[in-house]
Parts: sequence; structure tokens; C-alpha cells
Amino acid sequence: MPDFDWERPLKDLHELAELTGGPDGARRLAWSEDWRGAREWLLGKLAETDATVERDVAGNLWATIPGERDEIVVVGSHIDAVPHGGWLDGCLGILAAVEVLRAHKGSTPAVTLKLVDWADEEGARFGRSLLGSSAAAGTLDPEAVRGLKDNQGIALPDALKENGIDLDTMGAAELPEIAAYLELHIEQGPRLEEAGKPAAAVIGCFGVERHSITFTGKASHAGSTPMNLRHDAFLSAARFGLAARESAIERGGVATVGTVTADPGIPTIINRVCEVTLDQRAFTPQQLVDMLADVKAAAARIGDEEGVEVEWKRIWQIDPIPFDARLVDLAAQAVGEITGDEDPPRLPSGALHDAAEVARRYPTVMVFSSSTNGVSHSPLEDTPEDDLRIALRAYGRLYELTAGMISAP
Repeated sequence: MPDFDWERPLKDLHELAELTGGPDGARRLAWSEDWRGAREWLLGKLAETDATVERDVAGNLWATIPGERDEIVVVGSHIDAVPHGGWLDGCLGILAAVEVLRAHKGSTPAVTLKLVDWADEEGARFGRSLLGSSAAAGTLDPEAVRGLKDNQGIALPDALKENGIDLDTMGAAELPEIAAYLELHIEQGPRLEEAGKPAAAVIGCFGVERHSITFTGKASHAGSTPMNLRHDAFLSAARFGLAARESAIERGGVATVGTVTADPGIPTIINRVCEVTLDQRAFTPQQLVDMLADVKAAAARIGDEEGVEVEWKRIWQIDPIPFDARLVDLAAQAVGEITGDEDPPRLPSGALHDAAEVARRYPTVMVFSSSTNGVSHSPLEDTPEDDLRIALRAYGRLYELTAGMISAP
């Protein structure tokens, strides 16, 4: 049996927060100098294991310990973070995975064990989440992301090149044949805390429709143009945002207008152009279809009423993805064994995770820890350390149960 020490990941998390955090939150934006520094730190932790380490052509970091059997269990998450993010998002799963490898130091695991640190899970810089994992899963279309730029005007291919990555060859980062993929993450929502539960099995991930919508009206003087003669791009976008909210409430999903850019953006001029991003999420395909149809109809109606043109551009789409039923059962069993809960919670994830890309092809499951006040992607992100210990132990037990299932005669 592996010799886990779940205090080590907690110490590692605090150390990483000291290195790449601060009062303004995490500083591990993908493809940045801070992110590269965090990875160098991670390599130091992996040096404490018996694993061999390599980076694939999509920038994903892999560490491997051969097992008694060739079947592969992958543990991992991501170390990149959103700007001003928290101390647990992504890196909790990475450092839990490091401990799984450390626990096998000097011994041979029952199955071949791989850790992965996925590159650019967040998509915070260029708007395309799950970049490295989608490349490895074979779902990344280079042409769909080639024109993406960050808020400094740097193009994605140039940022990748700075990190030794060629967009056109990222798809060669083929996933190995995986028997099971296991990921630990904070919930990033309030449900576990509200229920008084420290951990849960995750049944799958919401699907996503993400678009950029541009409203183009007419610029004119803010003082001399009567209200009934205005073609205000910003107000059109604002009405659209409210319509998206109503649709999400009605359909049981969620919708977020994340970025708003108005031009000319001057107090004395009615805005001619307003570009917004809309992120819609739901757990069933039909919910997503209905929500998208709702907002497209609303945009067309608002455009007619306000006298503005509306242009849509899809940024990204991913279908809802359920996780492997056997592994979900094992995850629930693991949580129940650690907590003593006879009916441990099973939750869908509203947040996206690299597990969604892996689950397209191989058996996958996640374990959640609670999140204080449901806050994430913020310097206020937190989880009680007792809950973290429980989630870490449940994750370790899930690994043991999974390895045992795979290696059973």
C-alpha cells in the first residue's frame, strides 16, 4: 500500500502561495514568466519522487512511474491560475497527485502511474479553456484559436512560441491509453458548504457555449441626441445581458457576460460599438440548445428595436460530459469511507476541468472539496484545512480503490 502523508500537500500549497501569490491573489497566468516559475518549482517537488519527467508538444507536463502492470492510472490537474485567483484552484489537484507519486518512492505501484500538469486549463489569457488537454484529446482546432489575442494584443501563437510550443503541432500530444483519470479539485461553488459536507464525488461537467457578440449602432452627441433617436450599442448589449440571465434562470443553467468593451468609450458620446462575451453552461445538451436559441432570438429582437447590427462569433463549445459510472461509484465509496457518510454527495461540476476532455475518451472521475462561501477565482478563495485533509484522504483512497479494481485478477 502507498505510504501517504497528506500534510505534505498542505505544506506545498502554502509554499506555492508564498512563491506565486500575495494580497492580490495568484500569479500563475498560463504562458507567463510566473507560470514558468511555478512549473520549475513543481519540477523540484517531482524530483522527490522516482518519476521520469517530460513535456509533450502541447506543453503538458508528464511524470511517470512504471508499475507492475502496464495499465495506466493518471493523476493530476493544472498549476496555471486566473489573474488574482486563489491558492487552491488547480494546484490542490496537482499537489495531491505529487503526493500519490511520493508515496510510491522506493516501491513499484500496482499499475503504471502518471501525473499530468495540463497547460492552460483556465484559458484566462486568450479565452480558450482546456487548451493543453484538448490538444492531447484531439479536439483542438488550431484555426479556431489562431486569431486569439490577449489584452496586450499578443497573439496566442506568439505566446506559445515564447514557451517553445508550435500551435500547428500541438495536436501531436496524443493521450496514452488510460485505464483511469483521477482529479481532485475544490468545488468552486457553495453546495458542499451549505450541506455541511467536506467532500463529494463528481458525476460530470457542465457543457459550455461561449460566444463574442458585437453590437454596432451609431455614435452621436450625448447631450443633443433625443433618447428616441439613439442607436446605443452599449444599451443594446445591456438588454441582451439581462435576456441571457432570464433564459438561464428559466432553463436551469447559468449565463455570464464576462467582458464588455465599448467604443468610443467617452462620457459625451453614445457608444457606436459594444462587444461582449457570453458564457452559457448547463448539464444537459438540450438545456444548452434552448439557452442559445433564447439569446440569439433576444439579440435579433433587440437589434431590431434599437436599430443596431448584431454579429456573433463562437469562441468555444463543449458538450456536457458525464463521468465514468464505475469510477463515480468508487469516488463516492472513497468519500464515504473517509467521512463515515452512508450517502456521500454526488455533484455535477458547473466549472470546467481538464477531466472533461479526458472523459471524452477514457474513464474519468473527480473528487471535490468544499469551498468557503462558494468563492473561487478570487484572492478570497479558501477551504478549511480539515476539509482539505478529508478530501485529500478521499482522493488517496480513490486511487487505491481504482488501482485495486484495475489490477484485480
